[in-house]
Amino acid sequence: MNSINMEAFNIVGISTKTSNQNYQAATDIQNLWDEFQNKKIAESTPNKVDENIYAIYTDYEGDHNQPYTILIGSKVESLNDIPKNLIGRKFKKANYLKFSPEGKLPEAVIEQWVKIWNSDIKRAYTADLEIYKKNSKDPENPLVDILIAI
Repeated sequence: MNSINMEAFNIVGISTKTSNQNYQAATDIQNLWDEFQNKKIAESTPNKVDENIYAIYTDYEGDHNQPYTILIGSKVESLNDIPKNLIGRKFKKANYLKFSPEGKLPEAVIEQWVKIWNSDIKRAYTADLEIYKKNSKDPENPLVDILIAI
């Protein structure tokens, strides 16, 4: 785990409100990923600054046990050109703890989140990120970083 500072950034994609209560997030997040992939949202997003896919957990109504929003999308230069049926959000500069789970998707990412939830990290609950790097399409050997706002 490393501490990093990330500059402000913009994301364009799709989102849903969910909760970890009664395993609701497992269904909601999988449905959102399915929609993102089936509609080829990353491929149709203009002005991308990289080929990474970002899953951002934000709008927390408390801690990780309370409702929150997940947004899946691409980092873009600006929010001036948002395609119809997508949303755009700006995220402020922040400090993060970086985790790089290893193993198969999605199990490795889920296991890392469970460790984070059970840790004593003083989380900011502003915006936490999963960054799926361009080469992480291999589910056996993904390149994924989890950034936790502190």
